[in-house]
Amino acid sequence: MSYLELAGFGSVALIRSSDLRFDLLSALVEWRRPETHTFNFPCGECTVTMEDVALQLGLPIDESPLLGDSLGDGESYFFGIKFTWLKAKIGQSSAIATKGELMCTARAYIMHMVGAVLMPDANDDNVHLMYLPLLADLSTARSYSWGSAILAMLYRELCRATNSDVVDMGGCLILLQSWALYRLPFLASVSHQSWSVRPGIGKSYDVPIYRLMIEQHTREGSSDIMETGCYDSLVASNLSRIRRARWR
Repeated sequence: MSYLELAGFGSVALIRSSDLRFDLLSALVEWRRPETHTFNFPCGECTVTMEDVALQLGLPIDESPLLGDSLGDGESYFFGIKFTWLKAKIGQSSAIATKGELMCTARAYIMHMVGAVLMPDANDDNVHLMYLPLLADLSTARSYSWGSAILAMLYRELCRATNSDVVDMGGCLILLQSWALYRLPFLASVSHQSWSVRPGIGKSYDVPIYRLMIEQHTREGSSDIMETGCYDSLVASNLSRIRRARWR
């Protein structure tokens, strides 16, 4: 944990992403408008912001850009590390591990988080090697704006998911779900069905229930969820509750 905290990943390392509500995520995609990058609810537009990333994930958002440039068409092939290899590497850590071994384990843990939770592709079982050089010096890893990169990828995946031929979505889905349950708390009352396999966009049984609840509640004057002006005061007055919800 000390090395994860040194790299700026101490908070996000405590988050568990196994209990995703794919039906809720599918319903949100139906309200997404790619032209504005917002959810166009009956009472107005809203979206996940950088402030949400900082609050929910505890990652830096205002540091140096994570990547200086994007890959060209001829450079977009995948070089990655398998999640199975990373898990094995993490599992090899022992109580008598040296400082160097612990730092290697921390890098493996961060790489796994990046590829599996924070910036996953929809159908890949590995993480791109381009992130590894950013972790060479764990003390400088926190100087990058990981939060902005995570949000940018989530936006891209949400836009892609609005196409009718797309069957699954990548990006930080735990951030999207946490944001939705915080901004639209009435959605938490829907009975959650666990899935052993990702059902894909629009394939979950409870999508119509979430769709109906969002439409009804946002039409009935729940416009306060769109007002960002009161967001700072909400955070200040409910900070302890928000922290507990984040760890859950």
